[in-house]
Amino acid sequence: MKHQNAGCGGHDDAAQTLQQALARITAEISPVEGFELLATRDALDRVLYAPIHSTVDVPAHTNSAMDGYALAGAQLPGDGSRAFRVIGTAWAGRPFDGTAGEGECVRIMTGATVPAGTDTVVMQEQVQRESDTAIIGTGHKPGQNVRFAGEDLKAGAIALDAGVLLRPAHLGLIASLGVGEVRVRRRPRVAFFSTGDELASIGETLGPGQIYDSNRYTLYGMLQRLGVEVIDLGVVRDRREDLEQAFLAAAAQADAVITSGGVSVGEADFVTETLDRIGEVGFWTVAIKPGRPIAFGRVGGALFFGLPGNPVSVMVTFYQLVQPALQRLKGLTAPEIVPRVTATLTTPLRKKAGRREFQRGLLSVAADGGYRVEATGRQGSGILRSMAHANCFIVLPEDCGSLDAETEVEVQPFAALC
Repeated sequence: MKHQNAGCGGHDDAAQTLQQALARITAEISPVEGFELLATRDALDRVLYAPIHSTVDVPAHTNSAMDGYALAGAQLPGDGSRAFRVIGTAWAGRPFDGTAGEGECVRIMTGATVPAGTDTVVMQEQVQRESDTAIIGTGHKPGQNVRFAGEDLKAGAIALDAGVLLRPAHLGLIASLGVGEVRVRRRPRVAFFSTGDELASIGETLGPGQIYDSNRYTLYGMLQRLGVEVIDLGVVRDRREDLEQAFLAAAAQADAVITSGGVSVGEADFVTETLDRIGEVGFWTVAIKPGRPIAFGRVGGALFFGLPGNPVSVMVTFYQLVQPALQRLKGLTAPEIVPRVTATLTTPLRKKAGRREFQRGLLSVAADGGYRVEATGRQGSGILRSMAHANCFIVLPEDCGSLDAETEVEVQPFAALC
C-alpha cells in the first residue's frame, strides 16, 4: 500500500469515488488464515475453508419423485389406455424386492427405490385403480417422475467449494452426504474504539459538553450481525500518546481495526496524524454523503478503517465500504450481493451534484404492487433517529441533483444488509 500524498489539512485533495475506494480496499485484502473444525449443525453462517467432496451418489438410488405407479416406459400405451396388474408396493426405506414384467406395475411412494423392471412413474392422480389393476392412459413419457442415482451429485464430485457462506440449504446438503464435521475459516478479529474527549460511556455522568457514545453500540451491532469476533476497546481520549497506544494494542490482537471520530481536519483530530506516523495510508476521503472523511490503511499487520464521528456517517460508511471488506476478510469468494429496487418518490428530495448520497427512507408497497419511498425527515449526518425510523437507503448518484416527487429512484433496503 502506497502512502497517499496529502493535501489541505492532511487529506487528499481529490476524493475517491465509491467504486474506486472499494476497488482499492479489495486489492489490499486477503482472507484470514486458519480454520476451525465444527459440527455441521454449528457451521451455519460460517465460511467453508476447504471443498467438500461427495463420498456417495446423491441420490444414492434411483427413486420416485412422487406417489404413483412404477412400470417400464416402453409399455406405455401409444393411444387409448392399458391395464397393468399391480404386483406389490414399494415404500421409502422398504424397497419392493420383485421384478415387474410385461403388463405389470408396482405401487410406489415418493422417495422409494424404483423396482427392477421399471423406469417410469405415473402419478397416482392420473391412474384409474380397479382392484389389483391400474389403468393408464396416454400423455406419459418414459423416464418421467424418476430421480436417477447421482443426478444431483456423483461420488467424488465437489459438493461445496471453499469460500461458501453456509446457509440452511448448505447444511442440509452436507448432512445428505453423511458429513458430520466441516472445516470453516476462523472468524476475523475486529477491534474497534471511539475517539473524543466529549464521549461518555453508558453509566457515567455526563460532564459539560459531553454526549453518550452511541457509535460503539451501533458498530457492535453491525459487527455482530456480520459474524466476526468483536473486540470492544472503549473510548480513547484525544491525546496523541493515548491514540498511539490504542492503535498498537488493537493491531496486536486484531485482523482489522475500526475507529469512529477523529478523521476530519480539526486541531484535535489526531487519528489521521497518528496513522501517518505509525501506519500506512491508502486514502482519506470518499465522494459520498454522509461519510466523506473516511480513512483506509494499515497499522501493524491489521487493516484500518477510520470512520467519521457522526452516527449516520458511521453506518453509511460501514455498510458501503467496511462490510464488503470484512466479507472478503472472512474468506467469501464473492461479497454478498445487496439487492436494490426501484421505487417512486412520494416527496421531493434536495441534493447537490458531486457526491453519491445515501438518504434515509421509508420504503412501502403501493396498492398496485410497486414500491414507493419517502425520506425520514431531516437528513443531517448526526441525526441517528433518521436511521432508526428508516428501512432503506435512497441511493442518489454523483451527477444527480434535487428530485421532484414521483421520480423513480434506486433504493437499498436495510433488510438486505447484514
